[in-house]
Amino acid sequence: MDHFLLGQTSLNVVDAAVLFAVLAAVMMIGFIFGRGQESTNDFFLGRRAVPGWAACLSFIATEVSAVTIISVPAIAFMENWQYAQFFIGTSAARIVIAYLFIPAFYHYNCTTIYEFLRHRFGLSTQITSSIFFFITRLLGSGVRLMAASLAVSVLLGWHIIPSILLFTVISIAYISFGGIKAVVWTNVFQAVVFLGAGLATLAYLLIQVGGWGNVLQVAGGAGRLDIINWGPAWSDTHFLRNFMTDPNILWIAILNGFIGSLAAFGTDHDLMQRLLTVDTRTRSQRTILWTILGNFIVLSIFLTIGAALYTFYSQHPELALPDKLDKIFPHFIGHCMPGLLRGLMLSAIVMASIDSPLGSLSASFVTDIYRSVIHTVGTEKHYLFVSRVSVGIFGVILAGLAYGFSFFEKILWLAFKIGGVTFGSLLGIFLLGLLTKRDSRRANVYAMTLSAVTNLLLLVLSETKVIPLGWSWLVILGTGMTFGFGWLFGPRMK
Repeated sequence: MDHFLLGQTSLNVVDAAVLFAVLAAVMMIGFIFGRGQESTNDFFLGRRAVPGWAACLSFIATEVSAVTIISVPAIAFMENWQYAQFFIGTSAARIVIAYLFIPAFYHYNCTTIYEFLRHRFGLSTQITSSIFFFITRLLGSGVRLMAASLAVSVLLGWHIIPSILLFTVISIAYISFGGIKAVVWTNVFQAVVFLGAGLATLAYLLIQVGGWGNVLQVAGGAGRLDIINWGPAWSDTHFLRNFMTDPNILWIAILNGFIGSLAAFGTDHDLMQRLLTVDTRTRSQRTILWTILGNFIVLSIFLTIGAALYTFYSQHPELALPDKLDKIFPHFIGHCMPGLLRGLMLSAIVMASIDSPLGSLSASFVTDIYRSVIHTVGTEKHYLFVSRVSVGIFGVILAGLAYGFSFFEKILWLAFKIGGVTFGSLLGIFLLGLLTKRDSRRANVYAMTLSAVTNLLLLVLSETKVIPLGWSWLVILGTGMTFGFGWLFGPRMK
C-alpha cells in the first residue's frame, strides 16, 4: 500500500518513454500515410481507398474521445451503469444511418454530407447546415480537448494551457500535412492504444481489489452496477416532472440514444467523413454496423473500470480523493498506478485528444462555403492550400474554446448539452430531405435558426431551474420543430 500513499503524479522515465514513443508514432504514421496529397479529393476523402476495417476503427476512435475515457468511469464511480441504456438507442441509430443516410451520400458522390442538402434543397440550406456544424463541432470538440488537457495537467502537474497547446500543435501538424488518410491511420493506432490501455488498467484494478467477486459485492451492493432505471410509477404524483427531467429513465435513455446518435453520427461530418473514405456504399454500410460491436466493447471496459475504482477506494478509505470526482480516473492514474501502466494510460488519454475535428471542419469550410460561394473558380492546388491553412485556423479557435470550457464542471453532460442546442436543427433538415419529397428552401434557414434559438432558451431555463426540462429532450424537440416548420412552410417560402 505504500506506493498508493506517495501522492506522486509526475511521470518517471519509463512513463515518459512510453508517452513520447506514442507521440512519435502518431507523427510518423500521419506523415507516412499522408504523403502524396495532390487534390482536395485526396485530402478530404483519401481517394475513397481506405479499407473498411480501418474506417471502422477510425470511427470508434473518433467517437471515443477523452471525454469517454475520463468521464464514463467517473459516472460509474459516482452513480451507476445507467449510462449503458443509451447503447440500445445508439445501436438502432447506426442501423438507420446505414440504410437511410449513407445511400443518399454515395448517390450524390458527396465530399461532405452537406452537399446532399444542396442537391436536395439548394445552396442556402447547405451553407446554413455547414455553419451549424462549425458551431456544434467546435464547441463540442472544445469540451473534449479541455477534458483531455485537464487530465494531463492533473497527471503531470502542468497548467492546462501547455496541455492544450501540446495537443493543438500536434493535431495541426499532421492533419494539415496528411489530411483524412493521416487522420484515419492515426485513429487506428489510437484505437489499439486506448483499448489495450483500458484492458490493462482493468486487469490491474481487478487484481488490486481481489477480483470481480469483490466488485460485485462492494460496487454492486452500493447500487453502482445498476443498469435499468424504470422510472417512477404512473401513479406517482411527480411522474411527469421526473419523466421530463431524468435522462436515465430507460425509455427516455433509449429514445435519446436513438435521436441523439442519429443526429451526432448522421449529420455531423466529423464522424461521417470516415464512412465516406471507403470505396462503395455497401462497404460503408458494413463499416458503421461493425461500430456497434466496437462501441459495446469500449463501453463495457470503461464502465467496469468505474465500478472497480469505486471498490478500490471503498477498500482503502485512507486514500485521498480529488477535489472534483469528475477527475477520479486521472487522479487514480497519477497516484495509484505503477510506472509503465501509468504511461500507457496517459498515452491513451493523449491519443484520444490528438484526434480532432480539424480535417472535417476544413472539408466543410472549403467544400460548402469557400468553393461554393467565396472563390468558385480555382485550381486544385489553390483549394488544397486553403484547406491546409483552414486546419491551422480552426486549430487556434479550438484551443481558445478548450481553455474557456476549463472553468466548467461535469464535462460529460456538458458535451451533450452543447449538441442538444443545434443537433435537432441538423437532424430535422436531413430527415426532411431523406423522408419527404417536400420542396423547402428559405423555410429551412428559418426553421433551423428558430429551433436552435428556442433550444438555447430552453437549455438556459432548465439549467437555471426555471422550468423542469432535461437537456436530453432538446434534440428531440429541435428535430420535430425543424422538420415540422420546413414541411409546413417550405412550399410557401421558396
